[in-house]
Amino acid sequence: MISYIGLLKREKTVNPKIEEYVDVLDKKTQRLKILMEDLIEVSKINSGNFHIQPEQMDYQEFQQQVQGEFFEQLESRGLETVSSMPKERVYIRADGRALWRVMENLYGNIVKYALPGSRVYTDMRIEEGKVAFSLKNISRQPLNIDAEELTQRFIQGDESRSTEGSGLGLSIARNLVELMGGRFVIYLDGDLFKTTLIFPIASAGSGKNMEK
Repeated sequence: MISYIGLLKREKTVNPKIEEYVDVLDKKTQRLKILMEDLIEVSKINSGNFHIQPEQMDYQEFQQQVQGEFFEQLESRGLETVSSMPKERVYIRADGRALWRVMENLYGNIVKYALPGSRVYTDMRIEEGKVAFSLKNISRQPLNIDAEELTQRFIQGDESRSTEGSGLGLSIARNLVELMGGRFVIYLDGDLFKTTLIFPIASAGSGKNMEK
């Protein structure tokens, strides 16, 4: 269906109503595609068919790379990033592919739902053998929902989100973090939205890749 809609969009038409209908169809099918992909991913995680391959990684370097990937998108929304990182290097054991999927969802939500022209705070703290990385932003609207509910499937934070995404992203993110031995925490206060990923610290040079 997506390919047929693509063909329709390339066809020239003098009827603006037809163009409008094609645009609506395109948006709906793209959302359906995202939903199907996310459902497949959830199914793999729940059935134990999503294989985690932890490896030691420089957590600061990883987060800086992720932030760099989203820099232009954040800048296009007028979002300024304020970062706080420890001076010493911090290593964790995680699956880079799965962790990227988590961060892609979190930054993607910020790009879509953060108040334009506001600040995004990133913070990394070391506490009792663990490292906590937090992302904090101001949402366009107050989130009138319990934080725990946001990680349930098909739950979205406010009505403005109902036309984007599948409602599965945060649920997938939490499941992936937990599969890697970490914790995924959400904090809400009015229009303040904060997510924190907590992982045990790995000593530098410890261990090789290990499949879980």
